[in-house]
Amino acid sequence: MKIYIVDDDTTVIKMIEEIVLDSGLGEIVGTCDNSLIALDEACLLKPEILIVDLLMPELDGITFVERFKRTCPESKCIMISQVSSKKIVGDAYDKGITFFISKPVNKKEIRQVIINLTEQITLEANLKKIRQVLSIDGATMSFYEPNLQSNEQDVEKKFKMIFSRLGILGEVGCEEIIKLCMHVMHGKSDRSTLKLKDLSRDLSENPKAMEQRVRRAINKGLSNIANLGIEDYLNETFVKYANTLFDFDQVRLEMECIRGKKSTGGKINIKKFMDNLILIVEDM
Repeated sequence: MKIYIVDDDTTVIKMIEEIVLDSGLGEIVGTCDNSLIALDEACLLKPEILIVDLLMPELDGITFVERFKRTCPESKCIMISQVSSKKIVGDAYDKGITFFISKPVNKKEIRQVIINLTEQITLEANLKKIRQVLSIDGATMSFYEPNLQSNEQDVEKKFKMIFSRLGILGEVGCEEIIKLCMHVMHGKSDRSTLKLKDLSRDLSENPKAMEQRVRRAINKGLSNIANLGIEDYLNETFVKYANTLFDFDQVRLEMECIRGKKSTGGKINIKKFMDNLILIVEDM
């Protein structure tokens, strides 16, 4: 991973550099203690991960990220700060940061956040490649090649492990999500038919009931992940799944609804959930 660090405190920059390099987390493509200069450099270098301080004299971290994301929308941003105000943290997430870390920097914490981000970036890149290949080939190509070496029971265990982390393992719809995903993984449905209605029709005598159970289970997962985010933005499950299985903007809306600030919560994207769920399982 290409990493760029912005902080007006050079001691902090050196500390983060040591953490990244000692742990083999990526390549430091640049550092800067002046946020105005750093903005031009970072936009030119296009790092996959940007680490930026919140309080800087030239340009504050939130404004920095907002401008940086206009040029590098796919880059992931980690913000570090001594300030831990919920409003400021919320504003930072609104402007495009992926994670917020409180100072003083903890080696274990920043290491884990970068590892989780790297996994997320890799997952998104793999999905993008699959979509490009399918788009080029155009027609009767399986969305996923069956993994002949994987034992079905082992694959099911991986699905259940993820459901357990999401707090939905006991939901009736989870068994049906597994059935739907396995159907796709074995090449019985191509990219063009990866729709819940079509898949449910293939696998159930009562497709509408199946759809409802699947939607209910995924909605429950959205609610649980939002609650985890409210308790701790750095919760490992929240970090790993809030922007892969779900749309982060919708997770944030769900969080606002739970807090009582919005009358309606977030919405689920079933296609994204299933696409990325399969990719995560195949990468485990």
